[in-house]
Amino acid sequence: MKPHVFVAMPFGVKPGHDGSPIDFNRIYDDYLVPALAAAGLDVFRADEELRAGDIRTDMFQELLIADLVVADLTLDNPNVWYELGVRHALRARGVILVQGPRPTQPFDIYTDRKLHYRLKDGMPDPATLAEDREALTSMAVATLQAWQGRKLSPVYNLLPNLREPDWKTLLLAERNEFSVAYEEWASRMEVARQKTRAGDILVLAEETPTRALRIEARRAAGEALLKLRHYDFALEQFEAVLALDAEHKPARERKAVCLGRLGRFEEAREWVRRLTEEYPRDSEVWALSGRVEKDSWMSRWRREGASAAELHEAAAFEDAALADAIEPYRKAFIIDPSHHYSGINALTLQMLRRHLGGADEPVLIDNLVGGVLWAALTAQERSHKDYWARASYAELCLLVNPLDTVRREYGATAAAANGDWFALDSSRQTLCLLRDLEFRPPETAAALGIIDREVARSTPPFQPRRVFLFSGHMIDAPDRASPRFPPDKEAIAAQGIAAALDALGAGPGDLALAQGASGGDLLFLEACKARGVRLQLMLPFTEPEFIERSVSPAADGASWCKRYYTLRAGLPDAPRIMPVELGPLPKTGRTERMNAYERCNRWLLNTALAWGIDRVHFVCLWNGASGDGTGGTAHMYEEVKRRTGRVSWIDTRMLW
Repeated sequence: MKPHVFVAMPFGVKPGHDGSPIDFNRIYDDYLVPALAAAGLDVFRADEELRAGDIRTDMFQELLIADLVVADLTLDNPNVWYELGVRHALRARGVILVQGPRPTQPFDIYTDRKLHYRLKDGMPDPATLAEDREALTSMAVATLQAWQGRKLSPVYNLLPNLREPDWKTLLLAERNEFSVAYEEWASRMEVARQKTRAGDILVLAEETPTRALRIEARRAAGEALLKLRHYDFALEQFEAVLALDAEHKPARERKAVCLGRLGRFEEAREWVRRLTEEYPRDSEVWALSGRVEKDSWMSRWRREGASAAELHEAAAFEDAALADAIEPYRKAFIIDPSHHYSGINALTLQMLRRHLGGADEPVLIDNLVGGVLWAALTAQERSHKDYWARASYAELCLLVNPLDTVRREYGATAAAANGDWFALDSSRQTLCLLRDLEFRPPETAAALGIIDREVARSTPPFQPRRVFLFSGHMIDAPDRASPRFPPDKEAIAAQGIAAALDALGAGPGDLALAQGASGGDLLFLEACKARGVRLQLMLPFTEPEFIERSVSPAADGASWCKRYYTLRAGLPDAPRIMPVELGPLPKTGRTERMNAYERCNRWLLNTALAWGIDRVHFVCLWNGASGDGTGGTAHMYEEVKRRTGRVSWIDTRMLW
């Protein structure tokens, strides 16, 4: 989606300062719109003369939410000054001032940088119009790229401690075009988030009309990917948030988590250090520091295939690193005694330290036991369904209580998970740590057995070994002017696809993503099915429309339709329908909408990448030409090559 720009300016023909008429509609049409469109912006202006203070809802919403506001100060128009004042009061950045000829400058903005455009006979001067447009285009691009730079609003410059309101507080009470679109978009985002469909979230993130929504969407995508433990791709999303808002605290925190989980501990520590300096009384920040140090400590001694005795000895040797992990958790719990997550981590690690032969510190342990007991129980009082409070209390019982109590509390914790595989697996990871270090073996084994049984009952997220993404030519329609995939080449193409899949070792445990068009798509899907690969069809239209557009037009279309339905009948998962999952095609301008095939290709690609960048392989049946436009095989090939480089290109020029 294009960023939005709101234009505040007079309308129609108005007398200039010398009394000569100025045609502001021509200025808008000939100067502003072309220049701003060239910068990749969607331009919005109210379409009628307004009385001062009588601002239509849609226009006012755009004024507040738009990525950029361009104010024309050629005349001292009350509406323009009012709109500029509102923007300066509520947004710190994103304003460009332009003006035509005027004898004096307004005092309040005398020193502000303004772009000047030239007029002739009250309209943009043809002799300088191209130059004026280019200057505005360049400034618009520079302003958007330098969003994190100097605050342009004089209000925020003069009041350095003033913070911009959260963008959601700028949504008007009265429903308007933006709020309706946002509600629909947010609803689809929430469904995708609940289903942990990071690919859907990524597509929706790319389609947001404003910077504020892009931040929210990228963060949601990062959270979903973090939950799926795809840390590299999650990191990309949080870095995208920080490119839009360098001070975004949750994204900074999550970036540190991703860096730690990727083993980039020095970078993670640096990000956390900055956060603790800026937020020294924030328990979440100190808990994050503890998490990074805990991950670092575990990475120093955990080795695949090592015996329990070897792990115990190696962990004991890393006592200093363990102490570094305990301290920030302890600080977080002191700052906020209700933060049971920090308390139980500090206590568990301290008791492991004693177990491994390190410092005992009985007073600290006793204080932590009492604090965690209070924090976990009061959290349960506030919400009986709080899984994490129950998990903290159960872990406390494992540390200090007898076996029967451990069994009872872990049973209650497992029930509170309500089948949430991710929550259960998080508890399991802690129990595996205790098991590996032989901490209270009977109690740990009992707790782990209870959690393992509940994990087995829940539905774990499908994790494919590899993801095969496909795009390729359709079988030629009878009326195609120049042959591309003639029907008599079907067998040769099928052999090429089969050979590519065999070379990649495709088989059970893998996932294949494709549309289902006649020709390459169906040949690929049939070959994958024959090798035991799990299939997922993703269609750009409703199924009847897709069949009409992409299956039946082929030569011998009836036969291809039959093959489509035969394949579909054996699928474990129904085809996913893009308009149902992602909503209608988003606008790319005032009247234009996005290409459905391009959007579906992005949906396929993002869905594949969400399983893990290193798992994605792209197979294409293609003649190397640019194809029939945006959304074809060429588009997908370039996107995948740029992202992963793992491409198996079956070049039809070499087949026939």
